Amino acid sequence: MKTLKFKDFKTKWIMDGSKTATMRLFDDKDLGVGDDLELVNSDNGSVFSRAVITEVINKELADVDDIDLDGHEKWNNKEEMLESLRKYYGDRVDLNTKVKIIKFKLINEN
Repeated sequence: MKTLKFKDFKTKWIMDGSKTATMRLFDDKDLGVGDDLELVNSDNGSVFSRAVITEVINKELADVDDIDLDGHEKWNNKEEMLESLRKYYGDRVDLNTKVKIIKFKLINEN
């Protein structure tokens, strides 16, 4: 089963239903619609829920808009988005970077 890792503070948003999407850059898992996932707390390694991917949007960061980010935390502008993503992916992130926006639905709550 494929996994997606989230920082501890984001797991709360997922479990309360306010976060139903994530952005992944440099995806090496070939994530696609219908994939079953284990959602992992990256701070302690525990599986906190399971989910299924309901939609995948592929585009460059420059083209991401508020509709794409429904169910995802928002940024005030593109520069703020880049700064946030660079914390996870480093300085190689720019507006031409391809992103996979993954929408998911919980299938159980541990």
